Amino acid sequence: MAAGVLIAGTPLAAHDMWIEPTGYHSRIGEIVGLKLRVGQDFLGDPLPRDPALIDQFISVDADGRKPIVGRDGTDPAGFVRVSSPGLLVVGYRSRPSRVVLPAEKFNQYLKEEGLEPIAALRADRRQTGEDAHEMFSRCAKTIIASGSPAATDGDRALGFTLELVAERNPYALKAAENLPVRLLYENRPLAGALVVAINRANPSSRISARTDASGRVGLRLAQSGNWLVKAVHMIPAPAGSGAEWASFWASLTFDLPGAQS
Repeated sequence: MAAGVLIAGTPLAAHDMWIEPTGYHSRIGEIVGLKLRVGQDFLGDPLPRDPALIDQFISVDADGRKPIVGRDGTDPAGFVRVSSPGLLVVGYRSRPSRVVLPAEKFNQYLKEEGLEPIAALRADRRQTGEDAHEMFSRCAKTIIASGSPAATDGDRALGFTLELVAERNPYALKAAENLPVRLLYENRPLAGALVVAINRANPSSRISARTDASGRVGLRLAQSGNWLVKAVHMIPAPAGSGAEWASFWASLTFDLPGAQS
């Protein structure tokens, strides 16, 4: 699929996208597969590796920043070798794609993702009943742990357009503890955005909060297991882009250990 392609009628634009590693806990020297998923409620379909869509696909650890290797058209979309203890951060940023959504579907999507300012702007423009032409891009991250968790180990900001950054090591926490998360847009804190956390075992019981003036939220993750944290930001699209709206979808996945005895 070519970057910037028009995807008429597809539900992909209103679905979450995340990275699902074959293992969140890995040993030194182990190769971890990185599956890209698109879906809802932390249940998704494979998104095979497509070089036309990839802007960046990278890993960052104590040894530095490296590209993620993989074979085009395959799932997992990439592989990474764990080379040092601590946290390995993997990030995927897509090139923009375009979609046309019917008015009713687009309006519902704005409501679900907490994008009330865009709904209000559409109303001001008298566009509420019109189809929406959107340009969207994905900014997904996952955190993989190796060795004993240390509170001093941390997530890393990758410089993506929209990015969720965990400000405590989730592998050093346990269920019911607070995970502070910061949302950055163009490397600056984004205030007033809706951040949602979903547990794979109980996706209907979501945790949500709006970011404060410093772009931060505190998420009290009530149960252990795999978590998906997500946020969406939308702005009017640049002139000449062929779209009315530009959206950026950020996600962060990790595994939260259970209570320790």
